[in-house]
Amino acid sequence: MHSTRKLPLGKQLLYQALLLLITFTVVFPVLWIVTMSLDPRDISRPTELTLFPPGASLQAYMRVLDKPTANPVTFAELAFNSFKLAGGVALASVLIGVTAAYAFSRISFPGRRLLMIAIIAVLMLPSLATIAPLFVLLNKVRIDVGDASFILRNSLLGVGLAMTSAALPFAIWNLKGYLDTIPEELEQAARIDGASPNQIFLRITLPLALPALAVTFFLGFLTGWTEFALSWQFLTDPKDFTLAMALWNLTGPYSGDTPWSVFAAMSLVIAAPVAIIYLMLQRYIVSGLVIGGVK
Repeated sequence: MHSTRKLPLGKQLLYQALLLLITFTVVFPVLWIVTMSLDPRDISRPTELTLFPPGASLQAYMRVLDKPTANPVTFAELAFNSFKLAGGVALASVLIGVTAAYAFSRISFPGRRLLMIAIIAVLMLPSLATIAPLFVLLNKVRIDVGDASFILRNSLLGVGLAMTSAALPFAIWNLKGYLDTIPEELEQAARIDGASPNQIFLRITLPLALPALAVTFFLGFLTGWTEFALSWQFLTDPKDFTLAMALWNLTGPYSGDTPWSVFAAMSLVIAAPVAIIYLMLQRYIVSGLVIGGVK
C-alpha cells in the first residue's frame, strides 16, 4: 500500500492561493464580458467591472438575435452560414482524414514516408500565407447549377474547401497516431472470420477510433466556427457572411463607436454552440487527446 504524505500547512495554503489566482485569471475576463452584455448604458469605453450594472437587462441579446449589424441579414442566417461552414469543414476533415490516416497506418506503399513528410510540411505553413494563391485559384472556378452561377471564391463552398485543405494535415496526423495504437491483430482475426476490408474498416477500426474522430471533428468545427480571415477576404455578399464576420462588423474605427453591450452579448452567443458541442463530446475528446499525446 502506498502511504499518502500530507503537505505542510504552509505549502497547502500556497498551492491553494496559486490555484485561486489561476482560477480568477481565467474567470475574470468571462465575468467581465457577461457583465458588459447586461449593461444597458452602452458605454463608449469599458473601464470598470460591475457585477450587477444598473438597470441590467437582456436588451443586447434581443438585438443580437434579431439583426445584429446594419447589413440586411438576420442572426438566423448568419448562424446557419456558420454552421454550414464549420460542420462542412469538420465532416470533410474527418471523412477524408480517417481514410488517408488508415492508409498511412496500415498500408506500405512506395513514397509513403515522403508523403507523410509533405503533409507535415503543409501543417507547418501558416494558413494566412495561402490566402493569395487560394484567392487566385478559386477565383478562376465558376460553377453553373441550373439557373444559378457563381464564382467558387465568392461562396461558402469555396471558403469551406480552402479551410478543409488547411485542416486536413492535422486531421491525418492526429488520426494516424491514434490508429497506430489499435492492434492489427483485431483486424487479422476479423479477416480470418471472413470479413471484407470495408467491413473491417467500418465495423472494427472506426468504432475503436471514435475518441480520435471526436477530437478531430471538434477541432475542425472550432476552426470553421471561429474562422475570419479567409471569409473576410473571399466573401462579398452579406447573405454569405458568418457570425465571426458579423462580430467584426460591430467594431468601429474608435472605441467609442463600438456598441460594447451588443458586442459582448454576441461574443457569448457565438461561444455557446462550441461549449455545448465540447460538453457533448467531452468523454471522447479527453480520452482521444490523452492516447494521442502518449503516442
